[in-house]
Amino acid sequence: MTAASEWNELNLVEKRLIHQLQELGYEHVPGSALESERDSLSEVILKERLKKAIQRLNPWIDDNNLARIIYNLTHIEATGLMQANEKFHEMLVNYISIQQDLGKGKKNQTVKLIDFDNPYNNEFLVVDQFRIQDARGTIRPDIVIFVNGLPLVVVECKSPTLQEDTQISKAVNQLRRYQETHEQLFYYNQFMIATSNYRAKAGTIGAKVQHYSEWKDPYPRTVPELGDSPTKQDILVAGMLSKENLLDLIQNFIVFEVDGGRVVKKIARYQQFRAVNKAIQRILHAKTPKDRGGVIWHTQGSGKSLTMLYLAVKLRRMKELQNPTIVVVTDRKDLDDQITKTFRKCGFPNPQQAESVKDLKRLLQQGPGSTIMTLVQKFQPDKDQDEYPELSRSENIFVLVDESHRTQYKGLAMNMRKGLPNACYLGFTGTPIDKEDKSTTRTFGSYIDKYTIEQAVDDGATVPIFYEARMVNLHLQGESLDRLFDRKFSDYSEEDRERIKKKYAKEEAILATPGRIGKIALDIVEHFENYILPNGFKAQVVAVNREAAAIYKQKLDELINGKYETALIISTGPEDKNNELLKDYSLSREEEKQLIERFKKPFEEDKLAILIVCDKLLTGFDAPIEQVMYLDKPLKEHNLLQAIARTNRTYEGKTCGLIVDYFGVSKFLEKALAIFSKQDIQGALLPIESELPKLKQAHRKAMSFFDYINRSDADACVQVLEPEDVRHEFEKAFKEFSKRMDMILPNREASPYVEDLKFLGKVRQMAKTLYRDEQMDISECGEKVKQLIAEHLYAESVEVIHEPIDILSSKFDERLEKAPSKEAQAAEMEHAIRHEIKVKLEENPVYYTSLKEKLEQLIEARRKKMMDIAELVEKLRSMVNDMRNVNQQAQNLGFTREQYPFYQLFQQLLPDEEHKDAIDALTHLVTDMIAEESQVIDWVNKEDVKREMRKKIKKQLRASVIPKDQIENVTQQIMSLAMVHYKK
Repeated sequence: MTAASEWNELNLVEKRLIHQLQELGYEHVPGSALESERDSLSEVILKERLKKAIQRLNPWIDDNNLARIIYNLTHIEATGLMQANEKFHEMLVNYISIQQDLGKGKKNQTVKLIDFDNPYNNEFLVVDQFRIQDARGTIRPDIVIFVNGLPLVVVECKSPTLQEDTQISKAVNQLRRYQETHEQLFYYNQFMIATSNYRAKAGTIGAKVQHYSEWKDPYPRTVPELGDSPTKQDILVAGMLSKENLLDLIQNFIVFEVDGGRVVKKIARYQQFRAVNKAIQRILHAKTPKDRGGVIWHTQGSGKSLTMLYLAVKLRRMKELQNPTIVVVTDRKDLDDQITKTFRKCGFPNPQQAESVKDLKRLLQQGPGSTIMTLVQKFQPDKDQDEYPELSRSENIFVLVDESHRTQYKGLAMNMRKGLPNACYLGFTGTPIDKEDKSTTRTFGSYIDKYTIEQAVDDGATVPIFYEARMVNLHLQGESLDRLFDRKFSDYSEEDRERIKKKYAKEEAILATPGRIGKIALDIVEHFENYILPNGFKAQVVAVNREAAAIYKQKLDELINGKYETALIISTGPEDKNNELLKDYSLSREEEKQLIERFKKPFEEDKLAILIVCDKLLTGFDAPIEQVMYLDKPLKEHNLLQAIARTNRTYEGKTCGLIVDYFGVSKFLEKALAIFSKQDIQGALLPIESELPKLKQAHRKAMSFFDYINRSDADACVQVLEPEDVRHEFEKAFKEFSKRMDMILPNREASPYVEDLKFLGKVRQMAKTLYRDEQMDISECGEKVKQLIAEHLYAESVEVIHEPIDILSSKFDERLEKAPSKEAQAAEMEHAIRHEIKVKLEENPVYYTSLKEKLEQLIEARRKKMMDIAELVEKLRSMVNDMRNVNQQAQNLGFTREQYPFYQLFQQLLPDEEHKDAIDALTHLVTDMIAEESQVIDWVNKEDVKREMRKKIKKQLRASVIPKDQIENVTQQIMSLAMVHYKK
């Protein structure tokens, strides 16, 4: 065997992973060795192993209850996969309650399926090629991990020799197909892994490729401990699949979140898992109660609220902490509502939101076991009290403080500590602690964990944020405000200058002049409609004050003219009733909430596209659909970092966030961020021009395919892309170039590349049409790029803007006649036949598989010069005619279009003429029976109907001439055909 022949998925990926799991204490059992343990290949739980584990962990259980537990686990009642998965997860981590008499009458007893307290008291199996068979066919997932006989993790391996960017996507798509065809395996699944050794990502059921993520830290181990140059697979396996970490992830780091009426399953990312466990270690091993606290800085948009939730879940479950009280503190009402909502959506038991100062005191004196959500402002003494009272001296109180650097160490925070003097305080922040800020670390302790802006972008947890200064001539007024005060009040302290500015700064009105705002509003509308809205994203406009915000609302609405909607969200009070500008913009909390929910929806569902604000929604506001912030207000330090992060959330098709600066913030950006450590804010806000080197590189790579080709010769350019591997490489290069263009447009720096983008788009469309290549899908490109290309194709009257012509259409013959040569005709027919086979293979596997083999033989004969081009064209034309006449062939034999594939299946098994009559009769018997049984609506999803159908098919086959050893296999094939042709 050559070395190259060993470079495959089995040797490079699967065996390596199995070996690593064996080193972690797993037992390896081949799938084939387990088949004797299973009653049927459709069973996905190893029942005997599960029974033994339940008896070992619950030695009191009787046989009846054991049988009932097994039945409940193998017959989960649910309306779909997600509901079944959530029900099983609940049974797994919160245990199953069952009635049994242990000597003092029948009482509810708790049944453990897994011993989470002692991971080594469980059976861990790694099983390769575990065969699962049902009516939809047979699958063999590469690796299934069983704990106590339950299939908790599925791993799909792909060869690292595949194209780099397809390795993970192919594995994930395979896992998604398994979820569709063999749903029951995934009732029990906790997460899935897609790996090619050098690339490895994990995700949960229902997740698309973009939702799978790397596991970059094998905590509590370190990367160097894994040996020299560990691969991404090595790190993921060590981090997620060590016995302790796997059970910890399952028990404490999985949530089912209700999102817009849809349930989404989420598993922690590596930084969330690491931060929570570092916090737990500090809590358990601190020298003194005061040393238990600390700060977790995870950059905004990277899942900070979920990290707080995971920590709360783990604190609540830890026996050592004896049912602690957990207090979650924020300093803004919207943040308090958001975190409470996150906890509730994820099924956290009964978080109580303090409604008033008095109510908070009552909640904090309830004793252990409660979860309390409050604003820091509610830590106030009663009117008749001088000082805040002591409410509890318990050390078993954990206070999780959100955005801990802001107001938490002023008077109200002192009250919090007076009321709960022995509590453990854990600070969470989305922005780093600044260099001068000693109070945060003094109050909470040192950093527990950091997850920086740059790390989040590298991981794909957030998108990069670019800024672009527009209408620079209008920046001067904004900048002059600071200059004026610095000159006039230079002898005053900075605090006094700010106070004077707020009280007397009429120059602020310069920023709010209707003339200036009118000019900017026109620029905003043009920019938004040309470069943001086409991609389906939305925007925020930040004005200097409430009056300016109201003027922006009026000006924008005049220009938009009803094409979409804007909304003004500002703080208003009773005194605003007399303010001509503001009197119409007062909103109740419920109205404000409704507007925010509308803004978060896709543009096709809701036309509310722009929110106008001045102070509200600059922190704690999470709307992934927002791509751009139009900034016309001075923002500094933490405020600037928090505001711009509104645009960094990930969303399908979103490659970056954008800050369009009308005030001039970007001019003193360095000064504004100088208070932070440079390492901490690396990559926080980048000029759009910083992307130019990447654009140039992507442009060169895409154009290099045509370096030695006459670009005016379209056919020659398309011919370059004839080999499938070249086409794939070109597609990758084109998408990278178009992504970079989408990010930089409308910046004038993109102008030199526009013509080449149009050229590449034209060649690509022609190649897609000729080669029937569905992978050449422009849907991933941004709408701006798609429009550019489409307009160019239309302007040049390029016919290939339309989809390829169907091989059965008479227009296909017209296309062939227009082909400039015999070679072009052969290419057109070859790729049309390939496309037809791919589309129709499921309808008639026998016929289309034989066609595929015939086509490969013809192409190979031509390649070896065993036939000339004219002969190849004739034979391909003959194949096309045969495909067109397949329905007529069926009719000539007395079959309908639906029946013919069944006849061909039987004919393939018994090709001799002597069996013809028997096969004819069997075809009619089987298809008539299927037609009758399939009258039930949605029968393909009803196991009882399919079971009955299988039984009747087997009965017919046993009475026929079909060989007895083929009956099981033929039944499966007939069921697959039935689900295609008789699906109601």
